[in-house]
Amino acid sequence: MSAPDPARLGPMANAIRALSMDAVEAAKSGHPGMPMGMADVAAVLWDRHIKFDPADPDWPDRDRFVLSAGHGSMLIYSLLHLAGVEGVTLDELKNFRQLNSKTPGHPEYGHTPGVETTTGPLGQGISTAVGMALAERILNAHYGDDLVDHHTWVIASDGDLQEGISQEAISLAGHLKLNRLIVLWDDNEISIDGSTSLSDTVDHKTRFEAAGWKTLSVDGHNIKAIHAALDEAKESDRPVMIACRTVIGFGAPKKAGTASSHGSPLGAEEIEGARKALGWEHGPFVVPDDVREDWAETGRRGAQARKSWNERLAASAKRDDFIARMAGGIPASAQQALAARIASVAKDKPALATRAASGKVLDAIAASYPALIGGSADLTGSNLTKAGSQAIISADDFSGGYIHYGVREHGMAAAMNGMSLHGGVKPYGGTFLIFSDYCRPAIRLSALMNQPVIYVLTHDSIGLGEDGPTHQPVEHLSALRAIPGVETWRPCDALETAESWACALERDDGPAILALSRQKVPHLREDDGSANLSARGGYVLRESSGTAQIVLIATGTEVELAVKAQGLLKDKGVAARVVSMPCVERFLAQDAVYRSSVLPEGVPCVAVEAAIRWGWDAIIGREGGFVGMTGFGASAPAEELYEHFGITAERVVEEALKRV
Repeated sequence: MSAPDPARLGPMANAIRALSMDAVEAAKSGHPGMPMGMADVAAVLWDRHIKFDPADPDWPDRDRFVLSAGHGSMLIYSLLHLAGVEGVTLDELKNFRQLNSKTPGHPEYGHTPGVETTTGPLGQGISTAVGMALAERILNAHYGDDLVDHHTWVIASDGDLQEGISQEAISLAGHLKLNRLIVLWDDNEISIDGSTSLSDTVDHKTRFEAAGWKTLSVDGHNIKAIHAALDEAKESDRPVMIACRTVIGFGAPKKAGTASSHGSPLGAEEIEGARKALGWEHGPFVVPDDVREDWAETGRRGAQARKSWNERLAASAKRDDFIARMAGGIPASAQQALAARIASVAKDKPALATRAASGKVLDAIAASYPALIGGSADLTGSNLTKAGSQAIISADDFSGGYIHYGVREHGMAAAMNGMSLHGGVKPYGGTFLIFSDYCRPAIRLSALMNQPVIYVLTHDSIGLGEDGPTHQPVEHLSALRAIPGVETWRPCDALETAESWACALERDDGPAILALSRQKVPHLREDDGSANLSARGGYVLRESSGTAQIVLIATGTEVELAVKAQGLLKDKGVAARVVSMPCVERFLAQDAVYRSSVLPEGVPCVAVEAAIRWGWDAIIGREGGFVGMTGFGASAPAEELYEHFGITAERVVEEALKRV
């Protein structure tokens, strides 16, 4: 491709600047500085390098563009509008940050066509992009360059690089040599508080190089230099970071290069001055026809790339397999393997830790489910997340099914979001439940973006024993259940574990948490497993010997205690029903008729869970009994801890008798 013409690209970049400052001014809210500063870089990228068809912004082999600096959202909205993406109209730009517009304050996946991931929480975009680039390499290993051959481009801010998650992501990408990942750092030396030198003196280029990246530097306002840097980056055998030295608020006569252009409207006088400085002789939201035509030409090039790819797909022997994999869903062979595992567990009734039961589910299905890509944050032997059939994914071979993430829980979670968003990969990853705190921002984004990521979180209570309160989760189940759209599964035995996996795998509109035990649990189910009883979140595990006087509700390892308490209450002449509730969120989503059939109106309830009570009142009521934790745990063998904290069948009986 010929060298770019600054006389052509300059007005294209200025169109971004003008639309951005006009939209922020109209909304009286927003961040004009970054879009104005990075407009030249973005214009060269989209005009000369990115593979994107605005007529089909979701085609599989497109380049992915991630605006990690999501506060500068008018940059991506301007790009999508100018490129011709249907739905991102001029009226939508005029409605920036308004209710129900396609142009919310920060980019939102699934809300605006062409937005690849929700960004705004700094560090998440660049880290999610690592997962996208990893998914591209995984699929390329299976389908070759004809079907999978694209880049992931990121515009990242100083704030993105300062967030701790970025180090996890950068080091993982460098370790795996994800050479299709190119990060454009907006090196404008400005943050909200002022100069970045107030708080940060890191040499970020050296930092990236130490993590195995190639780095380049460029004047972010030199069209030809930007183009040359992007060309060089695409030839690298490693991920690339380009430090783009820019002026925030470029063109604004008084606010350019200052923090005052970062997060506030420029004001009418400053905008008028910027128009003069940029030579932009057009009114608010006006883009001249010749500039619009230049942007339309960019879109037409993307259409040709998509057409050529469609022809390759049609001629490929792997066409049907590729289409099925990108569509998602569980392969029929994996469904059959899972059904066979459930039937086997129901028949053999093994006593297993639920983490071990989970590992056996993975052993059963992984070989017939190529899209299922697992991993762990350096806890593979504890989480039991690696199936025997899964080979390790490495920089030398991406054809495997398992990733060693290292001690990077937050980076792992964000990368799984990226793999899920990319398509063709069903990611799951493991760590301890206590470390869901490290993953939480990314888990929240899984839910916000409706991504079916599976988090395998083992060592789920004080039952992990001697490691003590630093590793014993007590508030974490409640905290995860509090995130809208998350389903938290805590199975009581091997059969519920397999059923919980089935529910997690079948779900396509949000993340699932599998909270699994370190300690062994008895087999409690007495049915043949032909019906997935866990699928409704809660069900009657043991019916009372007569009309129920009390309902005992439990999750996970404490279901065994509820069953024992039922027997003790029977000896005292009290009829108790035992309800297992592996997924509180799923149960609360059932209709009132079903919920009442499990928890009859007027019958008191006692819940038992080795965690805090928060959230349980929605099920047991304020007058309901609760047996669990009220504070942090302690270091001792699990059996002693349950006695010490009063999480026993006898204590359940006491709470029940108070209410009968």
